[in-house]
Amino acid sequence: MTPTTSSALSQTLTGLGERYFDVQHRYDPYNATLLGISDVDHLAGDPRLAASEQAAADLDAIGREVARLDLSGATEAELVDHGVMTSLVRGAGDDARHALWATNASPNGYVSRQGLVFQAVPAMTTGDDESRGRYLERLSGLGGYFTALGERYAMEASRGRVPTRLGVLRSVQQLEGYLALAVADDVLLGPARASGDAETLSRATALVEREVRPAMADLAARLTAELLPVGRVGDRVGIHAVPGGAEGYQAAVRRHTTTDLTADEIHRLGLDELEQMRAEWSAIGRRALGEEDVSRIAARMRGDRSLRFETTDEIVAVARGALARAEAVRGDWFPATAIPECVIEQINPIDAGNSALGYYRPPAVDGSRPGAYCVLAADPTSHYRYEYEALSFHESVPGHHLQLATAQLLDIPRYRRHLDVEACSFNEGWGLYSEQLADEMGLYSDDLSRLGMLSFRALRACRLVVDTGLHHLGWTRDKAIDFMFDHTATTREHVTSEVDRYIAWPGQALAYLIGRREIVRLRAGAEQQLGTRFSVIDFHAALLGHGAVPLTVLAEIVERWTASTVAPRRNS
Repeated sequence: MTPTTSSALSQTLTGLGERYFDVQHRYDPYNATLLGISDVDHLAGDPRLAASEQAAADLDAIGREVARLDLSGATEAELVDHGVMTSLVRGAGDDARHALWATNASPNGYVSRQGLVFQAVPAMTTGDDESRGRYLERLSGLGGYFTALGERYAMEASRGRVPTRLGVLRSVQQLEGYLALAVADDVLLGPARASGDAETLSRATALVEREVRPAMADLAARLTAELLPVGRVGDRVGIHAVPGGAEGYQAAVRRHTTTDLTADEIHRLGLDELEQMRAEWSAIGRRALGEEDVSRIAARMRGDRSLRFETTDEIVAVARGALARAEAVRGDWFPATAIPECVIEQINPIDAGNSALGYYRPPAVDGSRPGAYCVLAADPTSHYRYEYEALSFHESVPGHHLQLATAQLLDIPRYRRHLDVEACSFNEGWGLYSEQLADEMGLYSDDLSRLGMLSFRALRACRLVVDTGLHHLGWTRDKAIDFMFDHTATTREHVTSEVDRYIAWPGQALAYLIGRREIVRLRAGAEQQLGTRFSVIDFHAALLGHGAVPLTVLAEIVERWTASTVAPRRNS
């Protein structure tokens, strides 16, 4: 290896990071748009096999260069950068190589190439000539994109890599539902209407009518005629049932958990977690509901109408109260950091049908917008009182707001500021850890809300069992639904939606609990090693001090922090 000076190493890592940033977002331009990255907003994307193979080759080349770097004398920041780059290029390269999305025509979120169009294009900005030009260029490429997408699906199916029947059916429904709307209401024309520019709207409308919609109709027809009859069903809904699926799934597990755990190990971890929770369920259920049997506790939580809200104001009050209590004691658990405030916003009732119970929107980097915990408060009598405190701690403080607002203050390379899917195990692991930490901080108002905390944790534990069950062990969809219903307090409707998400996105649901378990493990190890020298404030500073990172890198960060903690002087 060629020795490098510390400054030269930083420059090399930054350059490699920019190359990764460019390759990854050109290969997946719609996710870039959703992350607020406008560099590739002009691209319609390339779903062809050649594009996947080229992206994998380019990422592998970057990975080889990263592996050859000499780390002797590297600083803490450089060691972290190197670890992050190693994990990112490996995960993204495997993702492009296995291209599990190409065996999945489901309309589900981040893994659906046609579904991403409906999410990302309406989110584009058109406030100036440059952005309007990017928008129109992307629209002009969408007709060819949908045609190429149909060809990719058909080619994969000819190799035995067919999608699930349910995924195909729902994709057809999505496309036909879109085409049934009047052009005047077309969501892809939203940015043109928002621009206020008549010429942009006219040109965009012509592109949508003459090129985009006909290509979408052809894709829907092709899915119906060629893929629906051969779609996977029964014990073949998992990705294991397609050629290369077993290898692809293990790569997806590795990418989403940022560990080298196997599917069998993760399956067992989920079962163990559920078993270990039984005593907590009984103890807290007895205090909150007078019930000790876990199945009776779950039945009460699902069916007791008194456990639901009555008004929207009650939901908002719970969210505000939880945030206020957390902010009041934040300084006792975290370093004093001047992060922007977090506000509570209600999710628009119009969007309620397609929204989670809550989500977090980070503050604007320039300070023009605070962080926001967006909470679903519509139709209050359908929502459970016990869920909203744990949800609030997950999304606001000490959860995502504290984590992401702190990250915005860090001096880290650009490619590391947009690690959503790539560092999901850290991001969502932190959110789930925060639900548990909130109990340690004394933030839950009663035992009923603690049951909500357990309910969320049980759902995440079930994900380990069900995701691996479907994609590794050959479970049917019905078996997965029954297992989740029997081991959580959530409704069958919610369970069904969750299982369909796991089928569509192999491995992603594993990130949450795997991330939390690793954070808890690292904290326990540091406490044992440091004894009275352990400071929870300093531990949290070490965890949050580098932004979102792979779990393997996080372990190295904590190990270095623990080793560098100076022992107190002994009295002479």
